[in-house]
Amino acid sequence: MNDSLSRLLQRRSVPPRWLGAPGPSEQEVEILLKVASRVPDHGKLVPWRFILIQGESRQRFGDVLATTFQADNPGASGEQVAAERERFAQAPLVIAVVSRVVPHVKIPDWEQVLSAGAVCMNLLNGATALGYGASWLSGWAAFDRRVLDALGLKPDERIAGYVHIGTIKETPADRDRPSLDDIVTRF
Repeated sequence: MNDSLSRLLQRRSVPPRWLGAPGPSEQEVEILLKVASRVPDHGKLVPWRFILIQGESRQRFGDVLATTFQADNPGASGEQVAAERERFAQAPLVIAVVSRVVPHVKIPDWEQVLSAGAVCMNLLNGATALGYGASWLSGWAAFDRRVLDALGLKPDERIAGYVHIGTIKETPADRDRPSLDDIVTRF
């Protein structure tokens, strides 16, 4: 088996708290974005884009999350607010994948949303190929309009996922995977 397939068979999500520095270099980030962009895209609509959250912007984004969380949870403890502030400060790089459906008579919305999901998966596989750990997450910060506005999303845009990427500090145990006998049929 070649090295690429071996790595893909070992791929697993690594929680952001287990990801640290160093993160991908600027050259590696460019490679990741190119890999992510090589997904099926019927009609070449490019129904997705990227927002990079790294360096100081992780703390600025954390401040947005903490403020928003506290506004919705005035009785929250300082620890809870701090956890929201640090949510995007653990991994050195977070790539927000923004999904937008481009109205088209022949290309259904569903295909465009799936294309954005494929972008997220390619980011995970690209990070794995480069030797990094990664995790594709959403959570409340992917759906709260105030957070989306702070990131500059237009009203017709959504977050397909936040992909956290960094050096693995601790490797999680692999989870049980489905048996092919349970999920494969032949027509």
